Amino acid sequence: MTYAERPVIGISSCLLGQKVRYDGTAKRDHWIVERLGKYVDYRPVCPEVAIGLGTPRPPIRLVGTPESTRVIGVEDPSVDVTEALEDFALNTAAQLRDISGYVLMSKSPSCGMERVKLYNARGQAEKKGVGAYARVLMQALPNLPFEEEGRLNDAVLRENFINRVFAYRRWQTLRGNGLTAKALLDFHARHKYMVMAHSQAAYQRLGRLLSHLKGVDLAAVADAYEAEFMAALKRRVGRKRHVNALQHIQGYLKQRIDSDDKQELSDSIEAYRREEVPLVVPMKLLRHYFRRHPDNYIDQQWYLDPYPESLGLRNAI
Repeated sequence: MTYAERPVIGISSCLLGQKVRYDGTAKRDHWIVERLGKYVDYRPVCPEVAIGLGTPRPPIRLVGTPESTRVIGVEDPSVDVTEALEDFALNTAAQLRDISGYVLMSKSPSCGMERVKLYNARGQAEKKGVGAYARVLMQALPNLPFEEEGRLNDAVLRENFINRVFAYRRWQTLRGNGLTAKALLDFHARHKYMVMAHSQAAYQRLGRLLSHLKGVDLAAVADAYEAEFMAALKRRVGRKRHVNALQHIQGYLKQRIDSDDKQELSDSIEAYRREEVPLVVPMKLLRHYFRRHPDNYIDQQWYLDPYPESLGLRNAI
């Protein structure tokens, strides 16, 4: 597999080391900058600076309820930047149609995806809020992969996010090259085992969307496919589902490798099922056998090489 097109990821500026936080500091994330940055380009945004708040600046916070939230100054409650952040989010969404993912700063009243402190009328805080900028941005770009930098410390969430980013980049390339029935069917075929690992039901629904493409509005079909495809990839994949996908792929080697090799591969998959080895172990063995015994269909499956292997994401799941 090749990764000629580098995904572009929107990101909270402070995570790249820019000193734009309310206290004039940054929160540079080493993995994002040093590891992931080798394979993607970033589009940094700080909504608070963009709407005219200085650096450093008086802090702001979320006030109200999850259904009705305002962004208010902590020291001066007469300061209300809710509409300014929401309007900036809408404008930004219109300008970021080329990005393939977005990493947000956690706990921020502007950028936090979830569990941001939300203060009620009595001044008590519960972690029920969503940053004003993040909320509108996620609503405006519902299929775009979003994640917070803190959640990227979870190996499963990290792998899931990067998988979605690279898959979405491939989808954007397909649409950019012009929609055809053949391109849609090829995309679907190449992502078969990836989608099946996340949800077999979703794979079946996607197949039905593409079952009658003659004389239909391909753009409308593609819109529906994109929403279903990205929603499916957002689901976590447990070991049981990975094992099922691995065993299906193993079946393509049934007539090509001897009994000892079959046993070695089966043992590797079982060791993964028993949580004795990470996913990368049976994956590497499968790729080894398919290098020796190529299969045109399996060679095209993105499930085996969804993103640059040197990111090491499957070493920890």
